[in-house]
Amino acid sequence: MKILGIGNAIVDVICKVNDDFLLKNKLTKSTMKLVNENEFKKLLSSLKIEETISGGSVANSVVGLSHLGNNVGFIGKVNDDELGNKYEDGLKKEKVKYFYSKKKEKVSTGTCLILITPDSERTMCTFLGIAGKINESDINIEAIKKSEITFFEGYLWDEGHPKKAFEIAIKNSKKTAMSLSDKFCVDRHKLNFLNLVKNSLDITFANEQEILSLIDGKNFDDVISFGKNLGKLIVITRGEKGSLAIKNGEVAEFGIKKNLNIVDLTGAGDLFAAGFLHGYINNRTLKECLEKGTDMSSKIIQIIGARLS
Repeated sequence: MKILGIGNAIVDVICKVNDDFLLKNKLTKSTMKLVNENEFKKLLSSLKIEETISGGSVANSVVGLSHLGNNVGFIGKVNDDELGNKYEDGLKKEKVKYFYSKKKEKVSTGTCLILITPDSERTMCTFLGIAGKINESDINIEAIKKSEITFFEGYLWDEGHPKKAFEIAIKNSKKTAMSLSDKFCVDRHKLNFLNLVKNSLDITFANEQEILSLIDGKNFDDVISFGKNLGKLIVITRGEKGSLAIKNGEVAEFGIKKNLNIVDLTGAGDLFAAGFLHGYINNRTLKECLEKGTDMSSKIIQIIGARLS
């Protein structure tokens, strides 16, 4: 197996809103907020659902890798309930091997309310449900040992319970990659994330906000210096400024695709990571990896949701 993803198994519920809805509900645009089940239901009660799709950051990346013809798998915790069954079926339809045996749990399958504003930005309210309760006994060590790369998401760290699951997975991995996921995630777990980036991960994915927060950087030159001194691969997306990858002394850059009909930025980073990792496991140059990441993210932002199919 090429890549095994470990992340939050979340069902995405996509709705269109105006900026007033965010203000009224004290939501910060373009970020992810954790909510409880009652808060989730209250937010959803006045909205029209556009689409319901199996989601989760790393799961989206893994599905993207499957579309590109790679042998991939996923570990994520769901309940044996209606949403959990839908989630598993959704992965299997995308030819992703699912290495988790679901059972009846007291807590329901996780859901994420994705609010799309007219500027195509997405703001997320996540009820993690059972997804955030993943523990070391949920980790399929044999699957990890058979995979070339284990790919994690920073979101999974967010709930606190999965730290041991992370550690056991990292310990048994051939190579590790992780997305920092969200600036609020980085702010909450800065020391843990910095330790992971410096000492445990082979590849780190971040956007400009996230990496500046992680290193307490004043400007992007600080990021370049950090990346060059790190001695590992760090991949950074910069919105309209494109993307770059830094490994040892090498800095590769790639621009953006222009004249796109952007409708929804959900999954842009997830699909960028999928494209980049596809290039990486097929021994492409850093610039070619960035190009493939850009190609995949450019496709996903022109449709609603984070899945190309």
